[in-house]
Amino acid sequence: MYAIRQEVPSDYRNTEEVIKSAFANVEISDKKEHELVSRLRNSKAFIPELSLIAVHQETHEILGHILLSRIEIKNGHSSVGSLALAPVSVLPEYQNQGIGKLLIERSLTIAKNIGFHSVVVLGHPTYYPKLGFKPSSQWGITPPFDVAKEYFMALELEEGALENVYGTVEYSRAFFE
Repeated sequence: MYAIRQEVPSDYRNTEEVIKSAFANVEISDKKEHELVSRLRNSKAFIPELSLIAVHQETHEILGHILLSRIEIKNGHSSVGSLALAPVSVLPEYQNQGIGKLLIERSLTIAKNIGFHSVVVLGHPTYYPKLGFKPSSQWGITPPFDVAKEYFMALELEEGALENVYGTVEYSRAFFE
C-alpha cells in the first residue's frame, strides 16, 4: 500500500503539508513543526539520507515523514555525536496503521548503516519504548530544557554505544529559531 523512500527537494512542499496536518490537533504542538523541518533542511544538522517519506504506492501521495538530524551530547570539553528523532508525522487518516513505526524503524536502520551509534527522542513514554528507546537518564544524558525524564529517551544503535557517554544534548540552532 505504501513505500518508504528518501525525501527529495521536489517533495518538500507536500511533506510540509503532511507535517502541518499531522500536528494540527495535537495539544502539545506549537503547530510549527513544518517550519522546524524546513530550518533543519537548511542547517549543518541535516542528513538527506535520514529524511524519509512514506508514499502511497498507487496515488503517490505522501502519507508520512520522519527526520533524524545531527546533535551532540556535551560534557564539559568532550562531545559525542548522535542523532535526534524529530519530528515523525503521519496524515491523520493514516495514523495507527504502522506507517510511523515503519518510518522510525527504517530511519534507525539507515542511521546505523551510515555510521551513527545512537538516537535521542523527546516523545511519548509508552510508544517509543516499544521501539527500544529507554529513558536517557539511564546513561546520564539530559535534555537542554526542562521536561519530565520519562519523555526524554535514547536508543543505542550499537550495543554499548552510550556506555561511557553522558552530558547534555545540544540540538541544532534550527530547533530554537
